[in-house]
Amino acid sequence: MEIIISILSGVLFAAAIYNILQKQLLRIVIGTTLLSHGAHLFIFTMGKLKTGQPPVLTDGISDYTDPLPQALILTSIVISFGVTSLLLVLAYRTTQENNTDNMEQLRGSENE
Repeated sequence: MEIIISILSGVLFAAAIYNILQKQLLRIVIGTTLLSHGAHLFIFTMGKLKTGQPPVLTDGISDYTDPLPQALILTSIVISFGVTSLLLVLAYRTTQENNTDNMEQLRGSENE
């Protein structure tokens, strides 16, 4: 199961880099979102999820699941949601002001 999640994380990273290198602002925002999802899966995989094990160590239990990676992922999800919302608002505002979402045209309008 961990190998499948690792491969999926790598695919998400590859798709994220591809989208981040595009010219359209919306694709760049989608790329950053995919990058954060890939990071979530990577952290999840490094936490070595043990299915069927309790998340807290109690008396008589020697094998348990570490809850720290899950807490880190929850925090990361909230942060990535905020960053994605901010990027969407900035992309929308930029598109409305400049009548384009093409990064090359936006860079060209700076120099004029």
